[in-house]
Amino acid sequence: MIGRIQGLLLQKNPPRILVDCHGVGYEIDVPMSTLYQLPDNGQQVTLLTHFVVREDAQLLFGFATESEREAFKTLIKISGVGARTALAILSGMSVSEIGQAVAMQESARLTTVPGIGKKTAERLLLELKGKFGVDTISSAPNQIGISSNSSSEILQALLALGYSDKEAVLALKNIPTDVSVSDGIRMALKTLSKG
Repeated sequence: MIGRIQGLLLQKNPPRILVDCHGVGYEIDVPMSTLYQLPDNGQQVTLLTHFVVREDAQLLFGFATESEREAFKTLIKISGVGARTALAILSGMSVSEIGQAVAMQESARLTTVPGIGKKTAERLLLELKGKFGVDTISSAPNQIGISSNSSSEILQALLALGYSDKEAVLALKNIPTDVSVSDGIRMALKTLSKG
């Protein structure tokens, strides 16, 4: 298994790049989010990779971050979602956006990705529920407003109390940025009791 590659970036032909690693050129498919972070041709590059072996091909996929690679691995485990579709999803949405779409069960956000129709989006949301969401939501504090540590603790508390991902995220959106964890939980519970 090839888990990481470091070498000289020779070519960019989206979605494929060519990396020279000690005289061997590796063709690596990357999502657009990773492609935008790559240096110019002729520069050193380091990528986390996922190696796929099929009957008819051996494919290497590269990612700038561990969260992208883990999201890719989660997506390709879903029946009917191949590596190309997973790359398209990661090219069209950030990992935190995918996590929020899953938590909120918003199929419309997934249908903005080329090649993902309404039925596929709904199936993805159903199969990703519980596998994708809490960690990625709490790692995107800008869209929630409170600090990452506080939001993660409040979110975990709400989930432990039996609220769904969607309910918990909606409750977090109404909490001010400078709130303590205990006050945040109280405020979230007050918001949830009104609904």
